[in-house]
Amino acid sequence: MAEHLLLLTGKLAENSLRRVMQGLSPAPFTYEILNIGVSVAALMTADMILRRLTDVRGATRIVVPGLCTGDLGRVSAALGVPVERGPVDLKDLPAYFGRGAQTRDLSRHDMQIFAEIVDAPSISVEEILARAADYARDGADVIDVGCLPGTPFPHLEEAVQALEEAGHRVSVDSVEPQELIRGGRAGADYLLSLKESTLHVAREVASVPVVIPEQAGDMDSLYRAMDALAREGRRFIADSVLDPIHFGLTASIVRYHDLRLRHPDAEIMMGVGNLSELTDADTAGINAVLLGIMSELRITHLLTTQVSPHARACVRELDHLRRVLYAAREDSSLPRGYDGALLALHERKPFPYSAEEIAELAALVRDPSYRVQVTAEGIHVYNRDGLERGGDPFDLFPRLRLLKDDAPHAFYMGVELAKAQIAWQLGKRYTQDEELSWGCAVPPDRKAAPGDLHAYKPQGETLKKRVKKPHGKKGAAK
Repeated sequence: MAEHLLLLTGKLAENSLRRVMQGLSPAPFTYEILNIGVSVAALMTADMILRRLTDVRGATRIVVPGLCTGDLGRVSAALGVPVERGPVDLKDLPAYFGRGAQTRDLSRHDMQIFAEIVDAPSISVEEILARAADYARDGADVIDVGCLPGTPFPHLEEAVQALEEAGHRVSVDSVEPQELIRGGRAGADYLLSLKESTLHVAREVASVPVVIPEQAGDMDSLYRAMDALAREGRRFIADSVLDPIHFGLTASIVRYHDLRLRHPDAEIMMGVGNLSELTDADTAGINAVLLGIMSELRITHLLTTQVSPHARACVRELDHLRRVLYAAREDSSLPRGYDGALLALHERKPFPYSAEEIAELAALVRDPSYRVQVTAEGIHVYNRDGLERGGDPFDLFPRLRLLKDDAPHAFYMGVELAKAQIAWQLGKRYTQDEELSWGCAVPPDRKAAPGDLHAYKPQGETLKKRVKKPHGKKGAAK
């Protein structure tokens, strides 16, 4: 028996919802759309549903607007059918019902991220541990302790041991064989980077060596080092070294390709910092291309740095990319439609509504509250007094007459118009009262926490009434 859905909505969204659902035909379910007597669908609450919906009309499932607040479990229990939130924007219902982009499993990957602390000799063990904790939180699997040429590192052993005790896997990165030996004896899991001339280090410690060419581009020396370690039965990781743009980038990518052809089963590492750090471009796109190459070549170890301020999100980006690319490769698919976390500045579908649809919606509004929406044509602001459109908040603001004597509302609209302008200029999705999404570019602890939809939002300043105190004193907002 086919599933029958009851879609709850409000007056203003009803026509748009009907058009979206008609576009899903044929669908594997039947449905009914019900306006439960609220003007704005996003203002629907669980308590409101309980008061106004007494007949589920044969539904096997009820879908409510994504911003509906309150305990829907209580509604489900009272009505006897599952009640669930749909997407925040009704234009995303096709994806919600399995049409187009779907939520994919991004829990798996086969790449190990080494995150380097490049200035470890110059900072304390406590600072090293703090940096390591940040890297691990963002997805790093191995903390790479970077040594600096000509810089003493008296606390190297203490740093390695403290990181291990904190639960991190550790690598030590140095051009000095003695520092590598010290790191290995302190318990480092990996050593970067040995050459043909320094293979003796690998014989003195148990750490897994990462081997590179003796000189830039000298692949013969790398192959000899790999063969020597293989004869000794030692596990190793090979890195043919990625060069920056205009200093051999293309040739270095070819070397990785040749390395994989010659050694189909070898563990290989690629360091991405020579591109992400040394190119004045947003790192998400650079990292996406590099990890695409790594995914094709089955390179399973990558080394990154976060030195330049513009590269400060690299670990988060790489962690997310390795999951997306793994899923796409397993699906024999292009890496599109899996997730939008790497589209920090732009979005594939930034403007779900047309100017004509917004004009139609604006004509139905009968209250003074301002609504803000964004299309490719600009920012649209409307209430019962009409519709205004523009691209500059400074131009729009004077036309919003109701804000003249309402400072809290004016402040609120200023914030919303600023967000809308950014969304319009960059091509991002804008939803009134919601933060813009910046994907991996923003640390998790700095992202705006999503509202608890099980609880009701506190009354905002723009809805509080101002009252006058006795004796003519100005009252505070209540």
